[in-house]
Amino acid sequence: MSIASSLGLTVDDAIVLHDSNKLTLRLLPCDVLARVAPAAHQVAQFEVDLAQGLSEAGCPVAVLEPRVEPRVHERDGFVVTLWTYYDPGTAQEVPPAEVPPADYADALERLHAGMRKLDVPTPHFTDRVEQAQRLVADRDRTPLLADADRELLADTLRNLSRAIGERGGAEQLLHGEPHPGNVLATRNGLLFIDLETCCRGPVEFDLAHAPEEVGKHYPGVDQDVLRECRILVLAMITTWRWDRDDRLPNGRRLGTEWLAQIRAALDRDGPDTAG
Repeated sequence: MSIASSLGLTVDDAIVLHDSNKLTLRLLPCDVLARVAPAAHQVAQFEVDLAQGLSEAGCPVAVLEPRVEPRVHERDGFVVTLWTYYDPGTAQEVPPAEVPPADYADALERLHAGMRKLDVPTPHFTDRVEQAQRLVADRDRTPLLADADRELLADTLRNLSRAIGERGGAEQLLHGEPHPGNVLATRNGLLFIDLETCCRGPVEFDLAHAPEEVGKHYPGVDQDVLRECRILVLAMITTWRWDRDDRLPNGRRLGTEWLAQIRAALDRDGPDTAG
């Protein structure tokens, strides 16, 4: 609140919208979205720079707050970035998860097209897989993960990451996590948020985060790669749920459900998928 006030914005209150690895706040009455994260593990400057580049390229992304300088503010060990607040009251009648798959695919395709115009250093999708692998291997960080489940996740992450990489398909800059929770349905169409997860890889890795029907409307998709990416992504997000520091509501219950889904997917697709 003090940072926003020092920039000439009127702030009397802050409402928590989301609390996980980042704290997301709505500042009132100026109606600005503030994202707050510990400075030690932040990529806020990368996200700000990327958002500006993608916006200039005409990509469907949420934009920074136009009334203040687009920069990262640091105070008391935290970094703060200020973004445009999109009021749900101006959104479409349906939530992002129920947006027509063709519209979702079109927005993601336009995002990818803009991303191909940018030359920015980003991690590879396999680097993010390796983060999950390290978490699975660390029993102190994942103390409640049963041995059989730990082995399942470790094998799935290793085998599918290798299998997708060995296909040698085209790779490009990706959003990294374009799931419905990172999509806003606004009067101006769908907008993607939370760019901190950007990485390089096949477009199928991004599509694996979207509802299943979306992949049927995206042109040129390799359905075999997409199927492998879906299981890989499921293994990654399942791993995060078993982190002792995970703060997602109902995270442990989801982690248990997703382990069952991974087993079912591997059984359905046969031993080749499991490596």
